[in-house]
Amino acid sequence: MKWKEFSEFYKGKNVLITGHTGFKGSWLSRMLIKAGAVVTGYSLEPPTDPSLFDVTGLSDEMHSVIGDIRDLDHLKKVFEEIKPEIVFHLAAQPIVRDSYKEPVYTYETNVMGTVHILECVRLTPSVKSFLNVTTDKVYENKEWEYGYRESDPLDGYDPYSNSKSCSELVTHSYAKSFFSQGETRISTSRAGNVIGGGDFANDRIIPDCIRAASKKQEIVLRNPHSTRPYQHVLEPLAVYMTIAMKQYEDIKFQGYYNVGPDDRDCVTTGNLADIFCEAWGEGLRWVNRYEGGPHEANFLKLDCSRIKNVFGWAPRYGVKEAVEKTVQWAKAYLEGEDMRKVMDQQIKEFFHE
Repeated sequence: MKWKEFSEFYKGKNVLITGHTGFKGSWLSRMLIKAGAVVTGYSLEPPTDPSLFDVTGLSDEMHSVIGDIRDLDHLKKVFEEIKPEIVFHLAAQPIVRDSYKEPVYTYETNVMGTVHILECVRLTPSVKSFLNVTTDKVYENKEWEYGYRESDPLDGYDPYSNSKSCSELVTHSYAKSFFSQGETRISTSRAGNVIGGGDFANDRIIPDCIRAASKKQEIVLRNPHSTRPYQHVLEPLAVYMTIAMKQYEDIKFQGYYNVGPDDRDCVTTGNLADIFCEAWGEGLRWVNRYEGGPHEANFLKLDCSRIKNVFGWAPRYGVKEAVEKTVQWAKAYLEGEDMRKVMDQQIKEFFHE
């Protein structure tokens, strides 16, 4: 994936991103803006305060529409007005533990939200490429040691994971029912856990580490033995931009894609906290305080052979580098630096510009 290819393809293209005020949505918006796309975002207000979207002043650089993907009429009006050529669907209720507290809202957002987006795509002839971003948690998790492949059964356990499985199935049905002639190319991408600068969410390991470190407190881990595939946020975003671009140019690239780190970067939460403490310095430590709580998977990883074969993709950063880039961003933020410049510099470094 070369930045030059992105900038040649995306320059002047009308792109709509749902969930643009979130962590991944903000990074993706900035990448698309830098590549020359005309970017519109449709999302709720930023989910955290502070938020990456506000800290980097992204609303100055794009058309930002505040709306709920459960509101089909509003969404239709935006599609009619913008006439997007490419749509990235990232809007979701993304937190596993929150999905136990608010299952109905989680299903309304993650399932009917997907129906609404696809319905708007169906009614908008300008859309040539659609990507639904889901999660590695869509698979029926048997806690086995090998990675899940795109052909494995979908059946997430908790309401978040299950609603994302449903979102996948909705996408598959729409693709077969309404887009079989290839006029719009449809794909989904199932990504592992992402880390990177500007994630201020609750109940995520790295943001929790940064909050503790900034207050000079011990990091509290609730499940240090669970294994997850961790990757820097720019890894899957570069893949999303690649899938949307390649399928726009050739229908043979549409499909379902895992995107995750190599096996060596599937580490336990305890290992991740160790790497973080070393990168942060200042004598930072973590403690194990398991508090019970709802079911969460202990072991989960992806088989990413397909995306490597189809696109010749390979991760740029290992987990250590991903943590180091995140710490670098967090320290710059705490020191009051210009965070849009820091964001742009990290994008540049990632693509070896």
